Amino acid sequence: MTAPAAVPRRVLAFAAHPDDVDFGAAGTVAAWAAAGAQVTYCVMTAGDAGGFEPGDRDAVPDLRSAEQRAAAELVGVHDVRFLGERDGYLEPNHRVISQVVALIREVRPDVVLSMHPERNWDRIQASHPDHLACGEIVTRAVYPAAENPFAYPELAESGLAAWKVPWLWFYGAPRERENRAVDVTDTVERKLAAIRLHASQHPDLAHMEASVRGFLQDNAARHGLPAGRSAEVFHAVGVNTPDTIAGF
Repeated sequence: MTAPAAVPRRVLAFAAHPDDVDFGAAGTVAAWAAAGAQVTYCVMTAGDAGGFEPGDRDAVPDLRSAEQRAAAELVGVHDVRFLGERDGYLEPNHRVISQVVALIREVRPDVVLSMHPERNWDRIQASHPDHLACGEIVTRAVYPAAENPFAYPELAESGLAAWKVPWLWFYGAPRERENRAVDVTDTVERKLAAIRLHASQHPDLAHMEASVRGFLQDNAARHGLPAGRSAEVFHAVGVNTPDTIAGF
């Protein structure tokens, strides 16, 4: 399989909840953004079931969206969209899929980043039902809907022409699906700083940081990077590349 350009021009990253993309891909995003990529985030739920305090639960969505915007800015992302679905209730239905197709056609990304649609039995926390739904929604949107001019015809009628996504990169993949490791040693501190901005989600900050550092170093070791390096890992799927055959 051919590889995507080292630095894509446009990236569209999807997440189920505020903070998901920071845990999964913020080191890679930070490097791409610093090299000139235009990155858009789309968070599917309001994150309203997150946090650990029983206080004013109605304030949680606004708090979490503010945390996500701040974390995005820290890694060079200035365009953050929110679909506002209820946390814990995300489903791959046509109402949500059509919104994702519309955004793909608007942004016209070279790489779409998404959570993975397959359950990870090695670490089930990576497979929250909303994460799996996010992966399925994005997969259905990328192929065939985004590139089929006759899918969701109201989108074409509104001026959103079909777009063929070259690459779909999943984060949070089961290990047996991983086929890309990105060295993020130089952006680890920015990634961790972005994660820390989701303060409402961290009852034990020191444990969180130690765990993330350990995961990243383990990723690097498993994928053959030199000792002491850190990596984010992905399941990269070529959707429209020189190696693929077009067709609905």
